[in-house]
Amino acid sequence: MRTSDFDFDLPEELIAQHPAPERTASRLLHLDGNNGAIRDRMFGDLPALLQPGDLLVFNDTRVIKARLTGEKESGGKVEVLVERVLDHQRALAHVRASHAPRPQSRLRLAGGVDVTVLGRHDDLFELRFEDASGVLDVLERHGRLPLPPYITHTPDAEDEARYQTVYARQPGAVAAPTAGLHFDRPLLDRLRQQGVQIAFVTLHVGAGTFQPVRVEELALHRMHSEWYEISPQTVALIEATQQAGGKVTAVGTTALRALESAAREGTLQAGSGDTDIFITPGYRFRVVERLITNFHLPCTTLIMLVSAFAGRDHIQRGYAHAIAQRYRFFSYGDAMLLERRDADKDSGPGQ
Repeated sequence: MRTSDFDFDLPEELIAQHPAPERTASRLLHLDGNNGAIRDRMFGDLPALLQPGDLLVFNDTRVIKARLTGEKESGGKVEVLVERVLDHQRALAHVRASHAPRPQSRLRLAGGVDVTVLGRHDDLFELRFEDASGVLDVLERHGRLPLPPYITHTPDAEDEARYQTVYARQPGAVAAPTAGLHFDRPLLDRLRQQGVQIAFVTLHVGAGTFQPVRVEELALHRMHSEWYEISPQTVALIEATQQAGGKVTAVGTTALRALESAAREGTLQAGSGDTDIFITPGYRFRVVERLITNFHLPCTTLIMLVSAFAGRDHIQRGYAHAIAQRYRFFSYGDAMLLERRDADKDSGPGQ
């Protein structure tokens, strides 16, 4: 398959610029990957679509205020977008400036924070924050929320509340795991009360999630890497759910990528590490039977992933239906509930 197989035209007015008034007020397109059936629902209908004993797996990463502005030693303007926090004082970041900063040069960022450029790793710069309070504290005090590039307004108080899941607890993401934005605490309580189990993984979402695949041959694409962690408790819950006949639903592509990464050797393993898993049609899923996800940008690895999960033909029909019915797209938009396509109905190269 080629990158152009995952392209589509989207009217600009369907790109949601603000969240729905209430988290659960979004729409939910229910798509069966086996027969292609499409049903229009509301996200608040989700409890009726799950059974006691089913398991929802959430990504509990927390979005950090990763964007900082400042100056180079020469006085030139600079913008920093932290991609990954390495330790208390070091981070990898995208740096935008008229000329790339040199190793061992200094940046003076918002709040008078000094940063030393330690070196460059491909497109990212390794930075040391000289403030003793550390990277995360500096970002919380002086950074701005890194809204996706297709959201055009300056981040405000609404964004700081709504571009974050209600269960976020592990700081490190520069983009929200947006499928989780539709859940509020009353909905989570309803699900628990009806016997739906809940588990968590962590995957710190990077800015690469928004980037289109820039090569036509998928085999030539170099996937961005993200850090994940899965606890023994989550592994045990998944195994118990499957043994009892329940279904495992990943809330978001990031939760799915973490789980499938941890099962690459055949069985799901607890642990942590980097993943660059690239899921395209033909991939054999080992862990997840259902996926809750938002609508994704054309020609990105995420629309390739959902095409692998539910079938490219079904996803194309689902997206065309969503556009015709005026669903809202991308991070602040509506959601899909996808039923996994049976492996014997898949087509395309495996990964």
